[in-house]
Amino acid sequence: MRAVIQRVSEAAVAVDGREISRIGGGLLVLLGVADGDAPSDAAWLAGKIAAMRIFGDEEGKMNLSLRDTGGEVLVISQFTLHAATRKGNRPSFIRAARPEIAEPLYEEFRQLIGGETGRPAGGGVFGADMKVSLVNDGPVTLVIDSRARE
Repeated sequence: MRAVIQRVSEAAVAVDGREISRIGGGLLVLLGVADGDAPSDAAWLAGKIAAMRIFGDEEGKMNLSLRDTGGEVLVISQFTLHAATRKGNRPSFIRAARPEIAEPLYEEFRQLIGGETGRPAGGGVFGADMKVSLVNDGPVTLVIDSRARE
């Protein structure tokens, strides 16, 4: 699983012109599920993201985690995070998990990160054409891959 994590002061997702989910301060997580990912990847990634110390303390240093701040999480499925771009100019998405594998893992990740933070995680509509808006705070943007955990 690969995640692009953005610290936000607010974020929202809409489908067909209708807002599906909105959060205040916290994290926007763009989540890509790869072929071969398993529930253990979702569990590791949820724990890692919830514990990442990327929020400012009283001195402005990044010492606080999402757990510490009580911030919100919005998780958006994004298979394009597993694009192969080495050859040619048209990305290949062959590394991305098929929807019947990816959707349950996406939903499991949402549940797990909600459990890690004590707050339900917002989400979009799996496989839909979504419009995501955000105000990146910092900006702070990180990429984490569960296959690069060693």
